[in-house]
Amino acid sequence: MGRVPAQDPRERKSLFRRGFFWLAEQRVTGWIPIQIGNKVDPSLMRLTNGRVKLSAGFPTLLLTHKGAKSGKKRTTPLAYFTDEDNVVLIASRSGTSRHPAWYHNVLANPDVELWASGHGGRYRAREAEGEQRERLWRDATAFYPGFAKYQERAPDRRIPVVVCAPQDD
Repeated sequence: MGRVPAQDPRERKSLFRRGFFWLAEQRVTGWIPIQIGNKVDPSLMRLTNGRVKLSAGFPTLLLTHKGAKSGKKRTTPLAYFTDEDNVVLIASRSGTSRHPAWYHNVLANPDVELWASGHGGRYRAREAEGEQRERLWRDATAFYPGFAKYQERAPDRRIPVVVCAPQDD
């Protein structure tokens, strides 16, 4: 199966991707990935090996995690980029006042599965801290400038940066 495909956060963005990013940054369209994409994308991505998804402009993976309270498996589509062998996820929730549910679940149960384009496997998640967090946040805002806008919209919380390290099988 292999690891999640690498995504350089500083890669030059196509005109299509820049336009998609602009649209995703807007408040009126920010609810689409949360309310619709989270429900539709897992099935679409599984059926098409990641080729079809609502988040067409973003490198997107499926995060499978256990519920913090229920212990039930959940799957969440998320934009991602890589830092060496690690996969980086940003818990922005489009700049709303609360952290996303997947973030709380991953803190409680850090063993997760990540899949993108038919590749992936087991990973262990943790929140980045200190200099690593600052460096990855800079990379995140280079990858998608909307993350900086989301942080402005959520001044009462610091948007978490989650690092997922591959686990040997």
